[in-house]
Amino acid sequence: MSFLEHINARARQNRKTIVLPESEDERTLRAAAKVMELETAYLILIGNEEVINADAKKYGLDLTGIQIIDPEKSDKLETYVEALTEIRKNKGMTPELAREALLNDRTTFAVMMVKMKDADGLVSGCCHSTANTLRPALQIIKTAPGKKLASAVFMFDIPNCEFGDDGIVACADCALTQDPDAEQLAEIGADTAETYEALMGKEARVAFLCHSTKGSAKHAFVDKVQTAVKIAKEQYPNVKLDGELQLDAAIVPEVAASKAPDSPVAGKANVLIFPNIEAGNIGYKLIQRFAKAEAYSLIQGLAAPVNDLSRGCFWEDIVGVIAITVVQAQSM
Repeated sequence: MSFLEHINARARQNRKTIVLPESEDERTLRAAAKVMELETAYLILIGNEEVINADAKKYGLDLTGIQIIDPEKSDKLETYVEALTEIRKNKGMTPELAREALLNDRTTFAVMMVKMKDADGLVSGCCHSTANTLRPALQIIKTAPGKKLASAVFMFDIPNCEFGDDGIVACADCALTQDPDAEQLAEIGADTAETYEALMGKEARVAFLCHSTKGSAKHAFVDKVQTAVKIAKEQYPNVKLDGELQLDAAIVPEVAASKAPDSPVAGKANVLIFPNIEAGNIGYKLIQRFAKAEAYSLIQGLAAPVNDLSRGCFWEDIVGVIAITVVQAQSM
């Protein structure tokens, strides 16, 4: 069973309500129709009902069963205005500014739906920037209790691959935290382990990556990763983790036997933690392009699931991220 098949099966077991604010994009509508066919989520589209239905007819799509909410006509608008004003009052938010934000930015309206528990999660970003999705999420939903930061994870399903769990591996942080310090890196590792186990139902084996294995090199970069591993082992004793490890030592049993023979993770890691966003961004694109891997991005650490799409995504990618968001919501 592929990663996506596994996630779809999990999503069907307990469907959640996911809100999609980008109803003006054909890919969103195509994905929404497919999700209803797959029965992996209940959906809400934000926008003008007449326009959405006209677009669906133009594209030959059946949106039966999908709720459409127009912020201007919503009976929840004033409730959201009051709540948003209270949430952001220390940042100068007024009822007038809150109403303007909710009416002019569908993502903000959708984030408020999740905050007020009128939806279980949100997927956006196919035609807006990452900042457009994450800024209101961080301002309104905020990080989960006990979490200090949000981070980005890529789940890969790599064809014909013996590494990870039959080619399934998680990589973080590849998109949000530019240069995490040791404490942040430790939290990213623990959060990614939690995400992997919630999605896959299997034990995470976390490798903190570096250009050094167990002190083979000396540099401040190495020191940071070593410190992160020490913090992670102290603060998250139930997570199976190790480092610092070079990539080959993390995933190749023969290399691990030579470079880190006593490691509980080396040679069999299914979660790879990059030391900074530069390494993570390059690494995930190498995996995606050279290995022709299916890649699914998600955000972890928020109090409710909000996931950001690539503006170059296909509608099929949106279908997958919606199912992942459902499984995230189930675990919360």
